[in-house]
Amino acid sequence: MTQAADSYIETFRKFGSDLGIPKFDLEKVIETHRKNVEALVQSASTASAGAQSIAQKQRETFEATLREAASLAKTVKPMGDPAANLTAQNEFAKKVFEIAMQGAKETAETGRQTTTDAFKIVQDRMKESFEEFRNSFRRNA
Repeated sequence: MTQAADSYIETFRKFGSDLGIPKFDLEKVIETHRKNVEALVQSASTASAGAQSIAQKQRETFEATLREAASLAKTVKPMGDPAANLTAQNEFAKKVFEIAMQGAKETAETGRQTTTDAFKIVQDRMKESFEEFRNSFRRNA
């Protein structure tokens, strides 16, 4: 270190000593921060996986809707029986609505679960971090 940096560190140590601030283990602080970063990375990874799952579910819903539209296009005859065409269109609308509702339900559940899981990772790490912090002062006191 430079002489100026040593001087600042020594001034800070003296300040802490004069105030009676307990000593702390720098390695433990670094380890705690490493664990905190790991928890954030894990939380972000969980959220990313959830977003991918939601995107996949939305794609599946869209593809199912297209299959139903193709099926309707095959059964409806523009110059055919209007009552049969109306029945087919009503069935199509009903199936598409059911597909959309099921997709929305599954997407919402995935989003809720992902958010819960990602938050829990950070929350659990915060609890551990606070406990580590509390225990470090008990040992030093």
